[in-house]
Amino acid sequence: MAERPLNFIEHIIEEDLKSGLSPKHLRFRFPPEPNGYLHIGHIKAICLNFNMGYRYKAPVNLRFDDTNPIKEESQFVEAIKNDISWLGFSWDKECYASDYFQQLYDWAILLIERGLAYVDSQNSEQIASQKGTPTQAGKNSPYRDRTIEENKLLFQQMKGGIFDEGCHVLRAKIDMASANMLLRDPVIYRILNKPHHRTGDEWCIYPMYDWTHGESDYIESISHSLCSLEFKPHRDLYDWFLDALSPLKNIRPKQREFARLNLSYTVTSKRKLKKLVDQGHVDGWDDPRLPTISGLRKRGYTPESLKNFVKAAGIAKRDNIIDASLLEFSVRDHLNKIAPRVMAVTKPVKLTIKNYPAGQTEMVTAINNPEDEQAGQREIPFSGDLYIEQDDFREEANRKFFRLSIGKEVRLKNAYIIKGEEVIRNSDGDIEEIICTYDPLSKSGSGSAESQRKVKGTLHWVTRLDSLPIQINLYDRLFSVPEPDKNKDEDLGEHVNKQSLEITNGYIEPYVLNSPLGSKFQFQRIGYFILDSKNDEGQLVFNKTVGLRDTWQKT
Repeated sequence: MAERPLNFIEHIIEEDLKSGLSPKHLRFRFPPEPNGYLHIGHIKAICLNFNMGYRYKAPVNLRFDDTNPIKEESQFVEAIKNDISWLGFSWDKECYASDYFQQLYDWAILLIERGLAYVDSQNSEQIASQKGTPTQAGKNSPYRDRTIEENKLLFQQMKGGIFDEGCHVLRAKIDMASANMLLRDPVIYRILNKPHHRTGDEWCIYPMYDWTHGESDYIESISHSLCSLEFKPHRDLYDWFLDALSPLKNIRPKQREFARLNLSYTVTSKRKLKKLVDQGHVDGWDDPRLPTISGLRKRGYTPESLKNFVKAAGIAKRDNIIDASLLEFSVRDHLNKIAPRVMAVTKPVKLTIKNYPAGQTEMVTAINNPEDEQAGQREIPFSGDLYIEQDDFREEANRKFFRLSIGKEVRLKNAYIIKGEEVIRNSDGDIEEIICTYDPLSKSGSGSAESQRKVKGTLHWVTRLDSLPIQINLYDRLFSVPEPDKNKDEDLGEHVNKQSLEITNGYIEPYVLNSPLGSKFQFQRIGYFILDSKNDEGQLVFNKTVGLRDTWQKT
């Protein structure tokens, strides 16, 4: 089999190796901030970094960029580790930016001593007003020319906790006229009188991301710092900070950027996902309608399907929007291979076979998964008292309706051919029960001539006596438009799909009774579902993963 073409990141690494970089110096990292749950966009970065590690037999660090105690929590750290492990990846070292707080502080002192940083005593509004515009240079801070001794003393006092938040910041002294706005004397330390989830009250000044990130890469001897495309303007600052620390003893990391994964009908901003949770549009970070890894897991997505999706989406240099149907295809394709088939009725109506022996139950044989020869067979109880889907019956139907109607024959899957005879209605006039007859010689697999008789429709069913009552959560896409956050100032709630969750009750064959939570099944003729939990009544709860085919109209 021919080896797949290299992506552009691999080309960069190959060129570096040809230029003299030793393979033993390759090291990658995945650096999430623990301020929320990982989502589908993070899976691309996870797969890219860990797959690079596998390809080049190089270690991969998991580093938490935990420099903001206001938003970061230990629960997010544990959730992130759980998500990465669930995807099937393992890291070489578990690192934290907070491990380097003392070193980062010492290097900030070095910047001051080299005349490359100063303490600014303006507030954030004043600093922002002096930044200028992309076409107009900024203005120097009135504190930019403080002496090294004064800057050093003030910064030490900031660390000592004698100032209130907002009194001072430490800024890099670069160029207020730079075409790259990020180089206009960026803030690298601020005062935050907040306890940290790991360091407690030890620090009251915290480094900014841009100062922390590259230096953390350098400390860990990361060879290639792979970031999403929005960090490309930050590369100049990344390199400036490394230059400012020269001479460097360790390997110098190289930042390179790839296009982030944007998915239609969803958002992947942790800030916006948090807003959806806080506003009650969804039920927590693991709601199956969210693109978080925990939500996708609860919906029934498999690690293999998510990694296959990322592989199919590819590693690109330019941002684009991937159609959600590709994600749904990936899980549908994988579950088709591994999920046992079962019969479940989601909107039941009674069906009675009037000429079937009263009180009799027999067993019919079904194949668990025709895609997997090792999956075997199962026995399903059959009787004359059944449930079928309401949508599978019309009292009167045209020739294009191939399901059950009065005077028409269909096959009950794995069982007999039946014929609609009459209906029984309730006091409101709704159909309460369908009365049928069956052909006792038409049992599937019996070998009789009647069993070979062809009819156009085949229906799934469950028995009324032996089936299990279940709750079914029918999930759909959370948003009704392909780009819900196209207008950045618009309220996301305006585009929430009000029919994204329908809770219904149905019945399922007894085969699933002792299945562990998390088991995945194909409900025949309906879609793929995961056994999520039990509700307050003790019923099994199934979440819909995806339908058997893509039913969304292409836009």
